[in-house]
Amino acid sequence: MLGPLVHTILSLALMMLLGAVLVRCRVVKAEDSRMLSTLSLYLILPCVILSSFQIDVTDEVKDGLALAFIAAIVIHLGLILINFPLRAALHLDPVEQTSVLYSAAGNQTIPIVTAILGPEWVIYSSAFLCVQMVQFWSHGKSIICGERGIDLKKILSNINIIASLVGVVLFVTGLRFPPLIAETVSSIGGMIGPVSMLIAGMLIGGSDIGQLFRSGRLWLVTLFRLIVVPLPALVFLKYSGLAHLTPNGADILLITFLAVITPTASVVTQCAQVYGQNADYAGSINVLTTLLSVLTMPLMAALYGI
Repeated sequence: MLGPLVHTILSLALMMLLGAVLVRCRVVKAEDSRMLSTLSLYLILPCVILSSFQIDVTDEVKDGLALAFIAAIVIHLGLILINFPLRAALHLDPVEQTSVLYSAAGNQTIPIVTAILGPEWVIYSSAFLCVQMVQFWSHGKSIICGERGIDLKKILSNINIIASLVGVVLFVTGLRFPPLIAETVSSIGGMIGPVSMLIAGMLIGGSDIGQLFRSGRLWLVTLFRLIVVPLPALVFLKYSGLAHLTPNGADILLITFLAVITPTASVVTQCAQVYGQNADYAGSINVLTTLLSVLTMPLMAALYGI
């Protein structure tokens, strides 16, 4: 499975490179990525979520989905807990905190799962994505925006949360989109990988590459995102015994782990743009973690036993 994993990661990295080339050649400006970020947040990602739940309901799928949700919830609660000592010990700013905690569970995991296991397994990556969306748009967004407390109304009115709730309802009830709508939603959702990588590439194309790789803070955040934070998740998923709860438990937990070890979530960069934080720095973290994930993801997957 390592071969398809590396191939998919390299393909995504090449997409990012093309985005940087477009900016360097002055075909587009780095600032143009803001529009793509808005499209990704409010259209493409909701379509990814909705499309993934459009599968047949079986007892095996329901049990596997329950396992995926349990694993994702435990991991995300753990992320909240470790944020406090990390923030204090490393003096992390809002962009650094969210970059360490939130992974590219959508735009990277879904193409990788499709390549390694097949499209019918994407539903289990959506469990992690749904949990992450709820936590990001509550906990993560409050960090980026500097908000105190959680506004439940804003969370429930967020398009990605709505898409998650609608997707679960459609899955449980067995309702399906008409063929034309299903095809449209699936096609738009399929853009998540390329668009996210183009956004990251456009941001890096407009920045000082030399200064980027000389930043010690950038390398520190990258180390924690790709290695330090995933290690406790590795121990939990591999040795908790959860894999024995369902027939395909080991593969389902592998999907969860793949979501954990991906680079920094592109949504961090996109939100930094939308909410006026340091989007260039967020984009730099996204770029470096994406580049180095070509090495770290196969390593971490090998430790898991893929």
